[in-house]
Amino acid sequence: MTTARGLRLTSLLLLAAGVGLIGWSAYIPAKAALAQVQLERAWQQTVAGHSTVKPWPWADTWPVAKLTVPRLEKSAVVLEGASGEAMAFGPGHMTQTAAIGAPGTAIIAAHRDTHFRFVKDLTVGDVIALETPDGTMRDFIVTATQIVHAAASGIDPRQAGASGASIALVTCYPFDGITRGPLRYVVFADLLQSAGTETAPHFAGTS
Repeated sequence: MTTARGLRLTSLLLLAAGVGLIGWSAYIPAKAALAQVQLERAWQQTVAGHSTVKPWPWADTWPVAKLTVPRLEKSAVVLEGASGEAMAFGPGHMTQTAAIGAPGTAIIAAHRDTHFRFVKDLTVGDVIALETPDGTMRDFIVTATQIVHAAASGIDPRQAGASGASIALVTCYPFDGITRGPLRYVVFADLLQSAGTETAPHFAGTS
């Protein structure tokens, strides 16, 4: 009797744990999707002429660009900074890298299971469009993808690429991983028209 009762209790605990994990896995994407609605509102205010519009009063970040991949029909509002809070809600522009469209490489990081889930589907030749708050739309063309180590990415934000300005989209790798590891997946893209900053960053917390 005691053994049977213990087995039932264990089964119930395992079931509860499973339900909790399913709930948590659903919560993260839902949170990301809801945040993008609020970020979109902040972005619209930003392009209307307001500066540093925070998506919510306590935010430590604000929209600096809107990223769109026409072929994949994906878009996301890019926030300034790659802090934990910023990246919980959207892609983050790493502050110690070039501004988007400026000489150098602008690095944008996001989580592999939410806002940059689509990054694995980007291929050489794809166009990544980035709109900045002044209304300027810049098209970047994907030139390469690469798997790198977080502590040795080889990305120098002072290097501008062939066009004079480039971007690097960074997320954790592998895409189906459930724990944070040392590898990062990077998509490189050069400005289709023409467009440095500090030392190469350490991609420690992308996941």
